[in-house]
Amino acid sequence: MSQLGSGLTLFLSLMVEAMPFLIFGVLVSGVLLIFIDEKRLVAMFPKNPLLGALSGSLFGFLFPVCECGNVPVARRLLIQGASAPVAIGFLLAAPTINPVVIWATWTAFPDQPEIVILRVVFSFAIATIIGWVFSWQSDLKPFLQPNIAALMPVSSSSAESTEVPGLLKSGTYLLNQTGKPIPLEAANLDAVMAIASPQPKSLWDKLPLLLDNTIQELREMGGVLVLGSLFATIIQVSVPRNIILAIGQGPVTSVFAMVILGGIISICSTVDAFFALSFASTFTSGALLAFLVFGPMFDLKSMGLLLMVFKPRAVFYIFAMIFQLTLVFTLIINLWIS
Repeated sequence: MSQLGSGLTLFLSLMVEAMPFLIFGVLVSGVLLIFIDEKRLVAMFPKNPLLGALSGSLFGFLFPVCECGNVPVARRLLIQGASAPVAIGFLLAAPTINPVVIWATWTAFPDQPEIVILRVVFSFAIATIIGWVFSWQSDLKPFLQPNIAALMPVSSSSAESTEVPGLLKSGTYLLNQTGKPIPLEAANLDAVMAIASPQPKSLWDKLPLLLDNTIQELREMGGVLVLGSLFATIIQVSVPRNIILAIGQGPVTSVFAMVILGGIISICSTVDAFFALSFASTFTSGALLAFLVFGPMFDLKSMGLLLMVFKPRAVFYIFAMIFQLTLVFTLIINLWIS
C-alpha cells in the first residue's frame, strides 16, 4: 500500500508539473504553423552549407515545435526550397532549441543550471554537425521518399532543359487561378487541393484551424505524457533501488541506459525534463543529458514520422550520427566529473 501511495504521488506530481508546459507549447506551435509565412523565411536562410546548418538549428528558437511537429515543418521547408543543412539542422534542433523547452528544463532543474546549458549546447552542436554532413550530398532526393522528392523544386537550368508546354503533355489537367494548366497527379496534389479549397485569409477563418490543431496535438501528446509519467513511476516504484543505483551511477552504463530509455519512451520534449527529474537522484549528469539530448532528436515516435519523409537508409544514417555524437558528448561529461 505504501508503494501504491508513493507511486500515485510521483505520477501526479509529474503530471501537474508538466501539463502547463505541454499546453503552452502546443498553443505556440499552432500559432506559428498557421500564421507564419514559411516561404519568406526560406528565402532568408544563407546558402553556405555550414551557415545554413547553423541558421536552421537556431531557427528552432523562433519556431518552437516539439518532435511531434518538427518533421512536418522540415518537410515543408524542403518542399519550399530550403537546403538540406537548413532543413535537417531545424529537424534535429527544434525540439530542444526553443524557449518553451529551455524554460521547462530550467523549471525542472533550477539547482542544476549546467543541465540546461549543456542540453542546449549539445543539441545545437549535434544538429549543426549532422546538417553540415548532409550538405556533402549534392542532391538530397535519393534519400527522400519519392512523393516528397517529386514535390521539391527543380533548379532553373534543369527546368529550362526539360520544360514542355503543359497542353502538349498527356494526362488530366485543371486550370489554376491564373489560368495555367496543372497536371492532376500526386506531385501537384497540394496545388490542386488549393484550387478546390482556397486557404482562409482572415483571422476569424484561421482560428478554427488553430483550435483543431491544438486539440489534435493535445490528444496525441497528452496521451504520450500520461504513458511516460506512468512508465517512470513504475520503474521508480517496482525496480529495486540497488539495481537502479548500480546502473545509474556507472559512468558508461548510465549513459547507455538513458539513451535507450529516451529512444523507447518517446515522451514530448516539452515535458521530458520532468521525466528525467525523477531519475536525478540516482543517475549521473551525463546520463540525464543523454536522455534529454537523444530522446527529442530520435525516438520510436519520431522514427515513424521520419520514415514518411526519408528513405530507411537516410533514417539509419541520422540515427547512427545522433547516437554516436550523444554518447561522445555525454561520456565526456561523466568522465570529466568523475
